This record gives sequence, C-alpha cells and structure tokens, in this order.
Amino acid sequence: MSTAEPMPGQTLRPGTAAAVAEPTNVLLPGHDVPLGRYTTVRRLLPQRQLRTVGAWCFVDHFGPDNVANRPGMGIGPHPHTGLQTVTWLVHGEIRHLDSLGSDQLIRPGQLNVMTSGHGIAHSEYSPPDHPPTLHGLQLWVALPDAARSDPPGFAHHPDLPVLAEPNHSVTVLVGEFGGVRSPAVVHSPLLGAQLWLPDGGEARLPLEAGFEHGVLVMSGAAEVADVVLSPGSLLYLGIGRRELTVRAAGPTRLMLLGGEPFDESLVMWWNFVGRSHEEITEARADWMAGGARFGRVRGDDADPLPAPEMPTTRLKSRDRHGRTVG
Repeated sequence: MSTAEPMPGQTLRPGTAAAVAEPTNVLLPGHDVPLGRYTTVRRLLPQRQLRTVGAWCFVDHFGPDNVANRPGMGIGPHPHTGLQTVTWLVHGEIRHLDSLGSDQLIRPGQLNVMTSGHGIAHSEYSPPDHPPTLHGLQLWVALPDAARSDPPGFAHHPDLPVLAEPNHSVTVLVGEFGGVRSPAVVHSPLLGAQLWLPDGGEARLPLEAGFEHGVLVMSGAAEVADVVLSPGSLLYLGIGRRELTVRAAGPTRLMLLGGEPFDESLVMWWNFVGRSHEEITEARADWMAGGARFGRVRGDDADPLPAPEMPTTRLKSRDRHGRTVG
C-alpha cells in the first residue's frame, strides 16, 4: 500500500505516550487519508504523540466500505524500502502483484507479508468480480538495520493459528500468543493478534510484560483497560502489562499490536523507511529512474506512481520518542 502523505513519520515529536516506560492508557484519534482513487483510510500510526508500537510503524484501517458498484481498492505500482507490509482482510478481496512475480489474491482470514528489503515494487487491486464489502488493515513493520538491506520477499499464509475460547477467539497474525506461533517471518520480537467477540462479553488476554502494546477496534465497541474504544482511534497501553481485559456489549473485533520497543531511529518519507536524508533521496531517485533496484510490477501495465518532490528542508532521523538523532 502506498501512502499519499509524503512524510508520515516526520510530523512526530516527543510526547508522553511514546516516552512512558510503564503501563498507561493514551487514546490517540486517527485521521482520514485518501488512498488511490477510490479508498479512504483511517491512519492510526504514526502520530505526533507516538511513532511506533514495537516495530509497527504504520497502521491504516480501511472500511467497511460498500464497493458493490465501485472499483474498490486500486493502488498502482509503487516502491518500498526498509519495511514489511502486513495485509489483513475482514471482508473483500485484494489482488497483490509485485516485481518478484508474485500474483496473489488475499481473502479474509489470510495474511500477506511482503518484505521490501533494499527495494521492491507492488500494486494492489480489488478484482473485477469482487465482494460487495471491503474492510481490513494495512500495516508496516520497520526492518531492523541487520535485515533492511536483505533481498525482497513475499509470503502468503492461507491458514493462521486460532485460539478458540467459549466466548471469543484470537487469531495470531504475527508472533506468538497463548502458546501458539504464527508462520509469518518477522525480524524483531513482535505481536499482531485479532480478537473476535461474536456476542460480546469479556476476554482476559495474557500479555508479554517486556512488550509495549496498542489496541484498535475494527468493528463494534469495547471497554479496553477501562477506556471506551471504538473504530477510528488507537489505544496505547505502554509497557509492563501482563494482562489485558476487554469487555464488549455486542459483536466486536479488535486488533492487538505489540513488540519490544524499537530503539533504532528512523526516517519515514512517502513509501520509504530509512535512516538518513541521503538514503531517502537515493531511493526516490532510483524509483524515478526506473532502474533495477525496484524493478517493474509483473502483470501490471499501469504507469508507476510518481514519487512526490523532496521537501525543501532536510529530512531528520528520529527515535521512537520523536527526538531528532544526529
């Protein structure tokens, strides 16, 4: 997925949410961002008060949208560096194409993970004969320095582990939860898990105390850690929690994100995650030149999306608290 905002991470500055090193409850409203020609998303991360949750550095929630008589998602060829994209659907279908030759249709309950490494290009479309509703998440994971120059890759996981309890279920997208582990390969200690309460009720979730966590509601509403949460906001929970209580009056779907605090400083600009202004400038030039670094998205004849113009000021590397580094 491509962000329409040239500098999604550069607006962040030091704030209480990112700086707290103990359990906390900070409710962070998202904002709407147009994506492609037909889709608007609620951007929940990054924010001014919070750059990352673990290595999760970008969270877009889209839908539920009625796309019965509309094209649905349509995002043409665009590049990525220094990250993994994680795509999760509740309703609808999306076709993923990339410069490795991957051509994969993702459906609800399945997971796509694309690793950009040094550089990859991809596109995402709703197929012509698509379901009437589109609803899901697109997330980015910042790659640590040791992995961010690796070759690109793509993996599709049609089956994920599900923990079934009497009144709720937990699907483990990334990492380990409740003694089961997702098959998805990531490069830092990380958790992504969907909680589904079909009839409401209460769920008590065990947490890794060394992780920081955040929660978002995809549908319904819930009281999470004594905070009322509905779609459109991210609840940051800090670090040090060993358990999380969720209560819902009716059908509710939530996403729990967590991970060890990501201590590497980042420069985020357009679709690139790097470490310096020079890296971003080079990536933009390579994309606009159409060279071998990103390649062409196979099976997609659409024109590649042009990169925005570079800002007139120098891009700054920032730590997870939003502080300028170097």
